[in-house]
Amino acid sequence: MAPEHIPSLRGRATIITVITVVALIALCLVLWVYRNTPPLSNLLGSTQTTSLGTPIATVNYLCDQGKTITATYYEDSVNLKLTDGSAMTLPHAVSASGARYANTDESFVFWNKGNTAFVQEKGKQTYTGCIEVSTRTTEQESWKAYASSKFGFSILYPMEYTVDASYQYQAMGPGLEINGVKFTIPTTMATGTNLSSDTYLSVEQLPNVDACSANLFLDDAKNPGTVTENSVEYSVATGGGAGAGNLYEEIVYAIPGTIPCTAIRYMIHSTQLANYPAGTRVAFDHAALVAQFDQIRRTLVLGR
Repeated sequence: MAPEHIPSLRGRATIITVITVVALIALCLVLWVYRNTPPLSNLLGSTQTTSLGTPIATVNYLCDQGKTITATYYEDSVNLKLTDGSAMTLPHAVSASGARYANTDESFVFWNKGNTAFVQEKGKQTYTGCIEVSTRTTEQESWKAYASSKFGFSILYPMEYTVDASYQYQAMGPGLEINGVKFTIPTTMATGTNLSSDTYLSVEQLPNVDACSANLFLDDAKNPGTVTENSVEYSVATGGGAGAGNLYEEIVYAIPGTIPCTAIRYMIHSTQLANYPAGTRVAFDHAALVAQFDQIRRTLVLGR
């Protein structure tokens, strides 16, 4: 009887061998599919990474139409949070200039160049004119951010100030107007004092100048000099005048090397206390006003 069982054993061995080979082939196929299929997040248009490492920097950008981008940079990727509430992580991609990040099919691209950035979705730029915004200090938590892609800058300012984006400085005379953006103090800062409520700080630009200096922004510049603050070198000059009981003080901080030539102007308008009945006005706090203007000036970021 024993010889009759030998073919059966051989058959079983063959079946086991076939099953083993099929299982190995199936396992290889599973591993191949796993390694060559992009993550689901890629298929949805973004790349999500669970372990990004230590952040290098977090930068806030203010864009055209009031849109915002918060970008947290890592060694090989960036995490984005956009105005519409969407968030994603993109890997670093090949770039001819600047830092470029994109998903697998490049339907979503974030491009950072210097202090500027933009977002491109399906070949169309959807976040444009984005400029880095200065990091707020504790005192500046309630301040607003303003950015101008026309003039290429961003700045922080107290929320009570009024912004005039069509401002022109006209004291130089006809044909010598200087364009910029004006930030006027709130009326409450002048109430009960000899400070006039038309006092302001402005960011101004002069195109086509050979050397950027504060003297170019004043008709009769005085006390020219240079000051360096937070690694920024300024050309500084003062100006102003008086008439009919009014006092005008101007301080200009120009930034050498900027194209177009960019400057911040302090225009402080006050009146003689003698113009008012005794006890009806007090002298405004000049030091406090200049200190606040200084704080605003230091938040200026140029898009370059």
